[in-house]
Amino acid sequence: MAKIETHFNRRSFLKLVALGSGGLMLKFNWLSAIARENPNIDAAFKLNGFIEISTDGTVTIASPNPEIGQNVKTSMPMIVAEELDVNWKNVRVVQAPLNTDIFTRQLAGGSQSIRESWDALRMAGAAVRQMLVEAAAKSWGVSASEIDVKLGIISHAKSGKKAGFGEMASAASKIPIPKEVNTKNTKDFTIIKHSQFNVDGPDIIHGKAQFGIDVYSDNMVFAAIVHPPAFGMKLKSYDAKDALAMSGITDVFKIKVYPDDFKRGQFDTSAFPELIVITGDSTWHILKAKKKIKAEWIPFETHSIKMESDKGSKNQEVPAGMATTKDQYDQMIKKSKEKGKVEREDGNFEKAYQSASKKIERSYTAPYLAHSPLEPLNFYADVTLDKAVLIGPIQTPEFMEKSVAQRLGLSLDQIDIQMTRIGGGFGRKLFGHYLLEAAIISQKIKKPVKLIYSREDDMTFGAYRPTYYATFRAGLDKDNNLIAFHVKAGGIPESPLFANRFPAGAVENYLAESWTIESNITTAAFRAPRSNYMGAVEQAFLDEVAELAGKDPIDFRIELFEKAMKNPVGKKNDYDAKRYAGVLKLIREKSGWGSPKAGLSRGVAAYYCHNSYVANVVDLKMENGKPIIEKVYCAVDCGIVVNPIAASNMVEGGSVDGIGHALYSQLTLKNGVPQQNNYHDYQLIRNYDAPRDVEVHFVESETHPTGLGEPPFAPAIGALSNALYKANGKRYYHQPFMIDMEKEYPALKNS
Repeated sequence: MAKIETHFNRRSFLKLVALGSGGLMLKFNWLSAIARENPNIDAAFKLNGFIEISTDGTVTIASPNPEIGQNVKTSMPMIVAEELDVNWKNVRVVQAPLNTDIFTRQLAGGSQSIRESWDALRMAGAAVRQMLVEAAAKSWGVSASEIDVKLGIISHAKSGKKAGFGEMASAASKIPIPKEVNTKNTKDFTIIKHSQFNVDGPDIIHGKAQFGIDVYSDNMVFAAIVHPPAFGMKLKSYDAKDALAMSGITDVFKIKVYPDDFKRGQFDTSAFPELIVITGDSTWHILKAKKKIKAEWIPFETHSIKMESDKGSKNQEVPAGMATTKDQYDQMIKKSKEKGKVEREDGNFEKAYQSASKKIERSYTAPYLAHSPLEPLNFYADVTLDKAVLIGPIQTPEFMEKSVAQRLGLSLDQIDIQMTRIGGGFGRKLFGHYLLEAAIISQKIKKPVKLIYSREDDMTFGAYRPTYYATFRAGLDKDNNLIAFHVKAGGIPESPLFANRFPAGAVENYLAESWTIESNITTAAFRAPRSNYMGAVEQAFLDEVAELAGKDPIDFRIELFEKAMKNPVGKKNDYDAKRYAGVLKLIREKSGWGSPKAGLSRGVAAYYCHNSYVANVVDLKMENGKPIIEKVYCAVDCGIVVNPIAASNMVEGGSVDGIGHALYSQLTLKNGVPQQNNYHDYQLIRNYDAPRDVEVHFVESETHPTGLGEPPFAPAIGALSNALYKANGKRYYHQPFMIDMEKEYPALKNS
């Protein structure tokens, strides 16, 4: 049992009142109510919520974060319900509204929702439970220490008295807010660690769950946008007379989404701030009218845009030019040969490398990736003189509220962003330019509007996963010990390097360098940002090093982790070597590593990101030059698993997602024009290419929960590439694996 100080105050405990029906409603800031060691903790990581108890015993718990398929709308209320000790069957879950007075960190991203709110959510439930107990004790004239709570029933054994939560709710509303509360021992959990089905599942099955695309109002119009056909271009002029003459079209005009003096926030990424807008009475009409717009586009000059962040304001340079993929690969190859920015240096790599008995050097690339969520970008907006109502799928509602207020000239109190369930995002819907566009259009036409992007609009608009290039070098001594390791990683426009991750801390002579190339092609967070690349290529390279050393790939990695545990190099290592080795040992056991099934080739990988550890073994065979993935084994250490069935689903989905993108997906450019614009030429994994089976195992842990939505992505790619090598003797250095990139771009070929 842990004792937690609630630290409630006027702001964090906003409302404790008896409802008109005699129930109890608590509204408070879940995260700010927790005592923190660091008083300067980033406000971006705060979370809020509310509890409501009805007289019939129904407990309503609001989930404040956007639901994007990660199932936080189920898992977060589970934590509250556990400490409240209510029967889960009596819990009703609702999506909390955006409210910056009550809620903070209403964000879906970074795999941090559960981790950041764990203590706070437990405190929320425990505080209400304690108030109900004290209300019962006062009512019955007994000691609160003699009262038990179980499954929503308050009982006193000596007197035989019992009451449901609903019966004590009104009395509890008069109890002073507790200054500290006791939380359960993890061994006593009855909801956490036990699988609970998705609370929205029945509504999704029956078509009742509301997505942004479902939002309508009687007097709204539909809107579509036309953006430049190439990165590096802007609008010069347009002729819309043919479009305006078409049936069902109400207007065509241009908007400047981000004026020159607009200070963009971190989620205001947009490659094309000036757009042509078409409005009409149906999506069919406006999509046909788009083809009738005659626009002239011209190259833009190098310019800067104003950016705002927690670290202050800065001007971001946007270079001119229209990129081609081959040219960008050539730029990255050239840049990789130059001296990079040293991010970490232990010992003397160059000296150790030169004296090594065995040496290896390899380079790896990965292309731009489009997020391509199934639900296209869309938003509903109804903007009047004194209010803006915005409804749709957005991962960053609190951030976009500020952008909308600034752009429309309204106060935050006048902005009402309502969150719908999100039909996929993977980071794309962190960047809410489309929400802002809908608001501007509505303000201009003085009507409610529904903005819908076509698949082609979305896929050619930018906000891609960056393109990356990394070179690794390693040296072994005469006894096949790893004595030197060098990673130099960069990309357009960011470096994917994590300088303090493994094998940092396990090698005496370690060097990490980074570099970047600026671009006007907008990029954005993609599932497991940077890790989705570095985890894959690092693990592929380590397999080659293990082979060069003549060692089993799991034994080789564990040997390094043992060294990092017993005699770590440096003090900045950001991983726990024991937990890292633990998932490798678990995957070795569960996969039967030493005795693979006949006819199958297998590869292994392990990676740490978002505070969690994942190891994979992939078993596959080749048929007609194509991999048939028979099974993926996953071992995961993410601390306490709140909802096992949902956690398994995330691991399965992340593994399939990583494998699919590594095999098939890429976004290429020719003179600034994206060469893929829909699913027919931007290939995602199909059902018949997916693994036949994914087997998930979690490490038993009492550690607080850590990230899970993103950690499974990268090691699945590493294990896949290592299995492919075992199957056909060919190493894969360039994604996507099913396209021979070295044939298309000979300069990429490794020596």
